[in-house]
Amino acid sequence: ESFVNSEVMEEIEVLVVNDGSSDHTAEIAQRYVDKYPDTFRLINKENGGHGSAVNTGIANATGLYFKVVDSDDWVDGEAYEKILNKLRELAGGDKTLDMMISNYVYEKAGAKHKKVMHYPSLPKDCIFTWNEAKLHKGQYILMHSVIYRTKLLRECGLVLPKHTFYVDNIYVYKPLPNVKTMYYMDVDFYRYYIGR
Repeated sequence: ESFVNSEVMEEIEVLVVNDGSSDHTAEIAQRYVDKYPDTFRLINKENGGHGSAVNTGIANATGLYFKVVDSDDWVDGEAYEKILNKLRELAGGDKTLDMMISNYVYEKAGAKHKKVMHYPSLPKDCIFTWNEAKLHKGQYILMHSVIYRTKLLRECGLVLPKHTFYVDNIYVYKPLPNVKTMYYMDVDFYRYYIGR
């Protein structure tokens, strides 16, 4: 539901990868496909686990940039628009952006205060390279904080293992040697739900 935004829907593609679920995932996703056929696509596949589902998403994506959003997570609407506006602007520029980084928020069940993971040591609001990038101890670039250029994910040969927990780090770190340009937006975009 967090991707339903009439202002930007014509510019995005939402792939719902139904990884052999036995609940009502396909039925719910089909309702979105029926209502927003130019934005939502349902891909049904045999169960292969999280990595297999991400592989399927990458293989079927037609967009310039690729973002993984797990089924129990969501994105903040205001940050979402800011990121899309910036990606649109950068896509028309003279430099190719390989990776966008943004903040993510731990949406822990029952917690009053939400922990925000941000990157104050990275240059803000400009394209930068590894020469300018600095991370402090305790800062991690996680799947929740990155948006990759789709073609880069394919060119680096990223294939996540099937039926394996915690493929998130592989997803982030395998493409990094191919990343030449980055952009950090200090917005709380991804909402990471934990505590069920």
